[in-house]
Amino acid sequence: MKIGLSTYSLLKAIKSGEMTVLDVISWIKENGGEHMEIVPYGFTLVDNPALADAVAEKAAKEGIELSNYSMPANFVQETEAEFEQEVERVKQHVDLLHRMGIRHMRHDVTAFSLPKEKMTIRYFEDSLPQIVEGARRIADYAAPLGITTTIENHGFSVQRSDRVQRVLQLVDRPNFRTTLDVGNFLCADEDPIVGVKSNIAYASLIHFKDFYIRPYDQDPGGGEWFRTASGNYLRGAIVGHGDLDIRRIIRIIKDAGYDGYVTVEFEGMEDCRIGSKIGMDNVRRLWEEA
Repeated sequence: MKIGLSTYSLLKAIKSGEMTVLDVISWIKENGGEHMEIVPYGFTLVDNPALADAVAEKAAKEGIELSNYSMPANFVQETEAEFEQEVERVKQHVDLLHRMGIRHMRHDVTAFSLPKEKMTIRYFEDSLPQIVEGARRIADYAAPLGITTTIENHGFSVQRSDRVQRVLQLVDRPNFRTTLDVGNFLCADEDPIVGVKSNIAYASLIHFKDFYIRPYDQDPGGGEWFRTASGNYLRGAIVGHGDLDIRRIIRIIKDAGYDGYVTVEFEGMEDCRIGSKIGMDNVRRLWEEA
């Protein structure tokens, strides 16, 4: 098992100008991480080959593996031309991974934010042909390059474990797996224990995050809360401090024999560096204790 950090965890510091993506590499090394997941928010690489090369070179120098690249994508488009344009856009990011020597990618398949009327099984089923075709095209493009592409339980359409599995089964490509996020099942009101147990067999990378959870009829007041598909309240927490049963989740993952990359994602209100450091330390400690 190798513990690392998503650049998204330090987004507040990146957006404020306190850190660059190159600084993040050094910070991960200094704080005990072994790898970095690139989430191109607060910076871009696909249109900046000089920075992409600098990131790859800095990571190699620091001994930090570039474990994954996560990006938004939406194959559910109004016209065939828009669908083809989106497929070609995602392919450009696959080319970027090949340039940087990254062998694992997570791309979305629908828009992350959806109106309530589209958070339905009907919308999911109606969208499946485009979702499957888009994901299959990207997997096929990436395969000769030795790149694994993945769908995450992310967004409000394909977030429950059974929907992720349905897409995996229909795409039916050996290099198309799932990036399993232990917390995101809650956004679709699925018990994370159930979601992790259901999908661990299909996982090629694990995201660890934590949430504070409050029921739909108990408004917690101010703070960075958001609503689930059924209206419950969630707020990002330091991994190990929130309401997820992290210890049991780790046991499930270990019992399944998973021993790959584990990426910490911090989305809380605390200072992002403090939250990220404690989160990585907690995952390492709890993994060793499990």
